[in-house]
Amino acid sequence: MNVAARAFVSALVALAISATSSQSFAQATTETATAKKLSLASIFSDHMVLQRDIKLPIWGAAAPGAKVEVKLAGQTKEATADKDGKWTVSFTPLKAGGGPLELSVASDGETAHMTDILVGDVWVASGQSNMEWPIRASKDAESEAAAADWPEIRFVDVPNVTSAKPLDSFKSAGWQPVKPENITEFSAVAYYFARDLHKELNVPIGLIGCNWGGTQMEAWVSREALESSDTFKPAVAAADQEPTTEEVKKHRQERPQDQPASLFNGMLSSVIPYGIRGAIWYQGESNAGRHGEYAELSKLMIADWRNRWGQGEFPFLLVQLAAFEPGGDSWPPLREAQVETLESPNTGMAVTTDIGDRKDIHPRNKQDVGKRLALAARKVAYGEDLVYSGPMFKELKVTDGKAHVTFAEIGGGLKADGALKGFEVAGDDGKFVPANAVIEGAEVVVSADGVNEPKVVRYNWAAFPEGNLFNAEGLPASPFRSKK
Repeated sequence: MNVAARAFVSALVALAISATSSQSFAQATTETATAKKLSLASIFSDHMVLQRDIKLPIWGAAAPGAKVEVKLAGQTKEATADKDGKWTVSFTPLKAGGGPLELSVASDGETAHMTDILVGDVWVASGQSNMEWPIRASKDAESEAAAADWPEIRFVDVPNVTSAKPLDSFKSAGWQPVKPENITEFSAVAYYFARDLHKELNVPIGLIGCNWGGTQMEAWVSREALESSDTFKPAVAAADQEPTTEEVKKHRQERPQDQPASLFNGMLSSVIPYGIRGAIWYQGESNAGRHGEYAELSKLMIADWRNRWGQGEFPFLLVQLAAFEPGGDSWPPLREAQVETLESPNTGMAVTTDIGDRKDIHPRNKQDVGKRLALAARKVAYGEDLVYSGPMFKELKVTDGKAHVTFAEIGGGLKADGALKGFEVAGDDGKFVPANAVIEGAEVVVSADGVNEPKVVRYNWAAFPEGNLFNAEGLPASPFRSKK
């Protein structure tokens, strides 16, 4: 579904919620549970990709108390539907490769059958508009779409829906193999990520699109997780209160996606616990005004997702905000908070400050974003010995009035196209001034006239930075300040 169409659907959803929210939510959350007809959860369909090398959950609905038999890849599993009609089985791990599989389910004379199933790696692609941004509106859209013939890359797109309670189903076209005629409306970042991974790994790749433009991170976190935090619990309590003004009431009706947990409930919940390899995440623009709590919120969301999926500390890869001049003073500290998110285990980040757009919050170059996320995946998820990131600030030492900055992830060495740009330095007065910066071996030496004793160095500390420090692998250094 394209961005415009999703906005239209969102408006319709908002109207429906304002009219019959309690009734519709109750109906949606119990629809599958009360159904008598045998069914699989909506995330399962023909052409799907199942996650390799893990215990594989398969679930659905049947008449309460009914016996359910599920067959897949020579295995047969049995379950009994509970009082709500829900059933779950778990298959022993499958290996990637081989021919397409079939999945069969039977119960009380009813059957369900799915075909053309591949086994490989599945990634959730979530966040806001830069993750949702479609191929048709990205760089080289026509030629990229024409070349998009990858039968072993499959995708499913979860529609934009909000809910006050966790939903267990959604309506979509189901899983689809990538073809020129069907891929143009799907996430460009996710597609280019999958394409690069597939080329390197030579295994099927599945993508679950679960994203919505202009959304805040709080919407993607479960209510229980938000309420466990003293920082975010008040926002949940405030959302539970009746609107005190017409303005608040109108906002809730027009933008239900701004409510805490609304997208976790309406979109993500119906995907969990489908077997996945990890998640890619591109978001932050809508939280930049509250950058001080973003690192805490990011870590909370990652832990929440991992806990809900129950598949261990799966890799979580994020995109640092690209360059965008109207981002203002809030974007540099938001990028800093994104770096702090890497303190969570099994995380990686793609730096994109060099491929932004001065006036457009949606830079069209999504190929390099996908490529850098794929590099991060190869390192974090697959353990390859490679340089996946540009230089990351490591340490600052001051000698003879000059600041010596060292970095991690320098790869084959520090590089710059011409004289180094983007460095600033401050002394005891805390006032930053443009600095002279030179590469000396594995470090950058920073100094400035009038700053005899440097205290803090920062790099690319701007909404639209123009620094030019890279490593030999061509990956840009992440913006930083040596001290808050």
